[in-house]
Amino acid sequence: MQSKLQCLVLMGLLSLVSVAVQSQSITLTGKVVTGDSRVALPGVNVSVEGTNTGTSTDANGTYRLNLPSGNSTVVFSYIGYVTQRVEVGGRTQLDVSLEEDNKSLNEVVVVGYGTVRKSDLTGSLASVKAKDINAFPATNVLQALSGRAPGVQVIQNTGAPGAAVSVRIRGTNSVQGSNEPLYVIDGFPTSGSNPTVLNNSDIESIEILKDASATAIYGSRGANGVVLITTRQGKAGQMRVDYEGSYSVQSLRKKLDLMNAREYATFYNEQAANDRLAPYFTQAQIDSFGEGFDWQNLIFRKAPMQTHNLTVSGGNEKTRFSVGGSIFNQDGILINSDYKRYSLRANVTSDISKKFNLTYGATLTKIQTSRQNNGGGNRGGSLISAAISAPPTLTPYNDDGTYRVLATAYPFISNVLINPLNYIYQQTDRIDANRVLANAALTFKPVDGLSIKLSGGIENSDDRSDFYTSTQFINSQGSASVSSTRGTSLLSENTISYIKTLAQKHSISAVVGLTYQDFLNTSLGGSGNGFLSNVTETANLGSANTPGIPSSGYSFATLLSYLGRVNYSYDNKYLLTASFRADGSSRYSEGNKWGYFPSGALAWRVSEEDFLKSSAYISDLKVRASWGRTGSQAINPYATLNNLLAGKTVFDDALYNTFAPGTVLPGNLKWETTEQTDFGIDAGFLNNRYRLTLDYYIKNTYDLLNTVQLPVGFGFTSTIQNVGEIQNKGLEVALDARVIDKAFKWDLSGNIAFNRNRVIKLYGGKDILGGNVGVTLISDAANLLREGQPMSVFFGYLENGYNEQGRVVYQDLNGDKVINQLDKAIIGNPNPDFIYGLNSTMSFKGLELTMFWQGSQGNDLLNVSSINNTLDYGFGLNMPREVFTNHWTPDQPNAKYPVISRSNTYNYSNRLVEDGSFLRLRNIQLAYNLPLQQWGVSWMRNAQIYASGQNLLTFTRYSWWDPETNSQGGANSIGQGIDHYSYPTSKAVTFGLRVGF
Repeated sequence: MQSKLQCLVLMGLLSLVSVAVQSQSITLTGKVVTGDSRVALPGVNVSVEGTNTGTSTDANGTYRLNLPSGNSTVVFSYIGYVTQRVEVGGRTQLDVSLEEDNKSLNEVVVVGYGTVRKSDLTGSLASVKAKDINAFPATNVLQALSGRAPGVQVIQNTGAPGAAVSVRIRGTNSVQGSNEPLYVIDGFPTSGSNPTVLNNSDIESIEILKDASATAIYGSRGANGVVLITTRQGKAGQMRVDYEGSYSVQSLRKKLDLMNAREYATFYNEQAANDRLAPYFTQAQIDSFGEGFDWQNLIFRKAPMQTHNLTVSGGNEKTRFSVGGSIFNQDGILINSDYKRYSLRANVTSDISKKFNLTYGATLTKIQTSRQNNGGGNRGGSLISAAISAPPTLTPYNDDGTYRVLATAYPFISNVLINPLNYIYQQTDRIDANRVLANAALTFKPVDGLSIKLSGGIENSDDRSDFYTSTQFINSQGSASVSSTRGTSLLSENTISYIKTLAQKHSISAVVGLTYQDFLNTSLGGSGNGFLSNVTETANLGSANTPGIPSSGYSFATLLSYLGRVNYSYDNKYLLTASFRADGSSRYSEGNKWGYFPSGALAWRVSEEDFLKSSAYISDLKVRASWGRTGSQAINPYATLNNLLAGKTVFDDALYNTFAPGTVLPGNLKWETTEQTDFGIDAGFLNNRYRLTLDYYIKNTYDLLNTVQLPVGFGFTSTIQNVGEIQNKGLEVALDARVIDKAFKWDLSGNIAFNRNRVIKLYGGKDILGGNVGVTLISDAANLLREGQPMSVFFGYLENGYNEQGRVVYQDLNGDKVINQLDKAIIGNPNPDFIYGLNSTMSFKGLELTMFWQGSQGNDLLNVSSINNTLDYGFGLNMPREVFTNHWTPDQPNAKYPVISRSNTYNYSNRLVEDGSFLRLRNIQLAYNLPLQQWGVSWMRNAQIYASGQNLLTFTRYSWWDPETNSQGGANSIGQGIDHYSYPTSKAVTFGLRVGF
């Protein structure tokens, strides 16, 4: 009996010891690898479910975690992979293999004032990730969007380093106002049209909000779409150091095939004969010229470009940080043009307690630009014009080493033709810019699901431009000008958000907010002419013989807003989004200062229904419909006020200052409003191996603001009124596919977008002209807005062959036997029929080959450059070789070009309009991921070397340097599709390194 009692006591003690052991904390170690290639995964979040305990894997994919008990459940999560939950069950060693999440439906994307799962989206959104954004070096992050997102057209105005980029999302909406989207960086709506403050490597992702359901939360600034940019954030775990560096060699994509010296001399002798003049050159001279001098080789060069980016990130469960610095240095292919950018970025997130969270982010950027972007010009009066037009029979230097004066070299030559060396070495055009973007937010979570966020920020820009022409520039006594502009924007945003799930089927999220933002802009300028020395350049304007009149400017505007949005989901099948924003702007008239912008969207996840849930083919299917209104502020801060302008007047012998009303009559103006309806389908097939997105939209902009001319004698010459309406409608298609998913992988993604733009209504039905063609030979308005036509169509004359003298004949459309403005017709359309992009990524073990193609089809270009250099025969300008070989003679009456004579006259006609369609290999890259594990390298997380090429292949019919140009492009420019001696786009070969420690 006693032995039995002893056994029971012993068993009880062992049970107590077992329970005690189970309740004690244990240390769990292990390794996390990918499911297929068994490659270590660094940075995987490893946490204990239901607690704040967690860590992350190191460079070798290993982790070490203290568990409160052996019965804990550990969660392994990593973006792009399926999250795993594993019960430890007393183990001390746990290795895990994570599978790729091909569905990506649980991927979280950024939307206005919040985030949402991709599967719960009801609006139209395109997302571009860091890998694509940083695929190749670029001066502007917006260049990474070109061809990546359907419906997003990125137009590089010129190929100059740091040149502006125009972005159009689903077409053009406004005449008076900007057509650029709103750029929001880490929640801060910026005031600028281009986010030059950022480097590509700083960015985690870019989301493009396209339909009104997605953009209406930004109200009066959402009509042109919204681009949300998220910079890199820190993650808990071991500190990580990432470096990327690249070196590129740029060169001119192609040279123009111009006449050589013998052809040039023969050509102008023919012109002299046709105009009954003595020949300019003897046959002996012609025979001695040979090929002559190549002026394109003089101004263009092979130019280096280099980037260096360093990021340090890490932290613990309480505080995470990401700090980065970058250098971007690009020398232009035109001598003495360059672009340098230096930036520092820091993001810090701290969980002060379970209820309070603090975030801070700041980016400091310095930009230095030297410009040789002398676009435009006439008969050799700009750098590029001079380089094309300079006679190949002449060299740039005289025998004594001085610059040759081209304008007096021959008696028949243009008197404004300037030796290009003057522009390159005797003229400087510099911009020194500083950018600051900083914001901070405090989030309070009083109860589960409720967040109160108070945030504020500042954006500041300081730009100084220095322009100097030295005394050695031809016919110059020295001239200098300095201008300085400053822009400051203060932002305060205060939001309350709430998330709640009821009965496991009803999911509700809501946000309401009050925001305030102001915009202050000031400017100051000075100039002077006549300098004794070039030493000081712009540093001492007071030393000029003739000081210029100084100028200054000031503007201030404010925007106060109320916003709200509700998202509702039932059973993960039926989705509803409704939003509303009210904007009050100081820009508008009393009674019209407030604009109201509602939106709504519905979505049905058909794939969650029982009849489709078990389908072997359709793994995801969602249909969407949305409607909403957005706006555009579209006017300057004081456009609705009666502005007094300063002036000077003389009474007797004295000069007096004056103030008098301006020439623009202030109007009673209201918001431009864009109403958009969108229907979309998101589908996935074969376990989402193939994904398809379709969107059809109709977008109408009404109450369009535009300048209206007033009758002569009215006292005012013009006013601004709400007078127009524009429509855009189109179809967007995006397809992603994992074509091969074995040891060899092949991912293919493509998109195509069709947009049709039409002017519905203008003031009194009257046309609006724009985009001036300004050269001596032809001066006319190039683009036209007309009811029933696309925006900015080309409007000119139609040619009808040649007469018996070989001169151009124009069609007499109205039959009155007089060629005048009444005979003009629409001769081209700069708007493309469709734009598209195709990205292919192939990988095998450590090798990866990426090709990215991008194109535009059906858009026309107006080649203003060709006016002087194919038709202007009386001023000794060099021209393309085909003018020499294919011009009118009695034996060649159907030639491309007319008779070579200085007495020819021309009109702006369809001759100047060319097909601007193109297909371009934007980037091709071969990369190799070094097998660090096989080599036993534990101090590096990853290492990749790569070689790539940018713009190596371009297929186009456009005759000039490059079809991707827009000389008069801008945020609110009517002048579209014009090439007037634009800085050419370059091609480049790049070598780079990406490493992580």
